[in-house]
Amino acid sequence: MTSAELAHLTQLVLWASFFVAMAFGALVQRTGFCTMGAVSDVVTLGDWTRMRQWGLAAGVAMIGFGILAWAGWVSPEKTLYASNRWIWLSALVGGGIFGFGMVLSSGCASKALVRVGGGNLKALVVVVVLGVAAFATLKGLTAVWRTQTVDRIAHEFPTPATLPAWAAQAFTANLGTASLVLGLVLGGALVAWAFMGRGFRAANNVLAGAGVGATVLAMWWVSGHLGYVPEHPETLQETFLATNSTRAEAFSFVSPIAYTLDWLMFYSDKTKLLTVGIVSVFGVVAGSAVVALAQRSFRWEGFGGTGDLGHHLVGAVLMGVGGVTAMGCSIGQGVSGLSTLSATSFVAVPAMIAGAAAAVRYQVWRLEREA
Repeated sequence: MTSAELAHLTQLVLWASFFVAMAFGALVQRTGFCTMGAVSDVVTLGDWTRMRQWGLAAGVAMIGFGILAWAGWVSPEKTLYASNRWIWLSALVGGGIFGFGMVLSSGCASKALVRVGGGNLKALVVVVVLGVAAFATLKGLTAVWRTQTVDRIAHEFPTPATLPAWAAQAFTANLGTASLVLGLVLGGALVAWAFMGRGFRAANNVLAGAGVGATVLAMWWVSGHLGYVPEHPETLQETFLATNSTRAEAFSFVSPIAYTLDWLMFYSDKTKLLTVGIVSVFGVVAGSAVVALAQRSFRWEGFGGTGDLGHHLVGAVLMGVGGVTAMGCSIGQGVSGLSTLSATSFVAVPAMIAGAAAAVRYQVWRLEREA
């Protein structure tokens, strides 16, 4: 591959990522898919409909990723989540912090981007503050705290800390085959659970869950297959084009928001290049805006008062710190990470749900006290 061909392929990967992200943003705006709302519905109303949407999304992603791995289109051991180091404490603490923060901020990182596309200025403030807090947790003050505390408590495995890798080692099986079998079993169980819900089979629910799962799979294909170069013409090493981690990535929105702010602020610095994560941030906002304008639901919305502002600011900081610490948000770990059957994701996701449930109960208590 020549340098010119590499540059052309990089542009193709970036444009493909942008349009897949547009589809994601449009789907979420159209269907109301929301992780925070799912937890809130369960805690306050006992309604599991939106939680089943999330379960369907994760199930579809698990099955699809297993098929991609079995077909050889994506290498499971080369994804962002395939580290040999199981950072269970970081996932537990970071997930809990993120979950609490997303309720205070009226939605997770991806939902904030969707709301920006719909004209919500509160969400715009959340995105900016979240990005600053996330960047500090990647490379700044809170990064030092993270690496000197929770990140030190981990378990090192001889293989990637994922269920398929452990199964492949235990049964001396092919990793792709193990990914397919476990994806079909666990993903199929989630899909079956989703459709067991009374009234869940409505078109909007199926579109929300299956659509989000499908867009995550599309990103795995774009990043892990289309963007995979076995031998870079300059380094002569294999690479995944336009990824911040230099590994295959799917949707995740906390660190990418931080990298987006960095790219915008240092735009004239030619070393700051567009990545899959950065164009995904723009794509989600664009897709959401298109649907909001088409549905005539676009409207400007601001804060209701200083209390509202304060809660959103605190929530944004918690999401930025927690999302980086847990290595992903409710989409990054809750769908993309779970699709790979990463052991870290199986800790981070319950922690996010628990943190969100605690925050919902806190808000109910606060409203009751004020009343």
